Amino acid sequence: MSQARNEILCLFDVDGTVTLPRQVITNDMKDFLAQLRDKVDIGMVGGSDYSKVQEQLGGGDVFKQYDYLFPENGLVSYKHGCYHSTQNIKSFLGEEKITKFINFTLKYLSEISIPIKRGTFVEFRSGLINISPIGRNCSKDERDDFEKYDKIHNVRRDFVEVLKKQFADYNLHFSIGGQISFDVFPIGWDKTYCLNHLTDEGYKQIHFFGDKTWQGGNDYEIYTDPRTIGHTVKSPSETKNILEELVTNGTFN
Repeated sequence: MSQARNEILCLFDVDGTVTLPRQVITNDMKDFLAQLRDKVDIGMVGGSDYSKVQEQLGGGDVFKQYDYLFPENGLVSYKHGCYHSTQNIKSFLGEEKITKFINFTLKYLSEISIPIKRGTFVEFRSGLINISPIGRNCSKDERDDFEKYDKIHNVRRDFVEVLKKQFADYNLHFSIGGQISFDVFPIGWDKTYCLNHLTDEGYKQIHFFGDKTWQGGNDYEIYTDPRTIGHTVKSPSETKNILEELVTNGTFN
């Protein structure tokens, strides 16, 4: 293990950063990251639950393939190939508040008009609630079409504004990510939460790579956090290009 590997961590958003949206990581990217681990430690952080992160990263014991794996923004954590901890939104908010929030959400969703709706509009996870106006059961083509529609009609943005006003006393954060949904979680439970697991790891630099680093995007908080060096990417190929440049210019040596 080199000295640099003890000092530098590269932390990656998953969807849109090391994989195409909702696609599985390519063998080329997996091999590239495996080679990069000779120089630096590598962690993955995503808003999805473990099963979805596992699927996108190629299946198997993916928590053993990287130094850190942080599903649900780090509310579920794996460190050095082992399960570490879980935080639970149910115990944090309580059933009464959660039921009221979900009831309002489902009523709102029943009343909005969009070209198509499918199924699984609300997904309850350990550390967050994921809301999708079209429904997570949509096909890839339907997902792509909704993303284009949403960029014009701001379905998710407008929904978030309504929820912010309705539940202002819940101290919730709303983060638009991916193509079809947004995440809801207590303030402070964004992707910066995973940095709490790294406090005592001794890194001199933590480089974060994400595709939704604009304000309101689900990478914004960790991208702008003073504990990280942020890199904005538009695709896995751009992620790879930036990493190759960092290796070439000696940042990781």
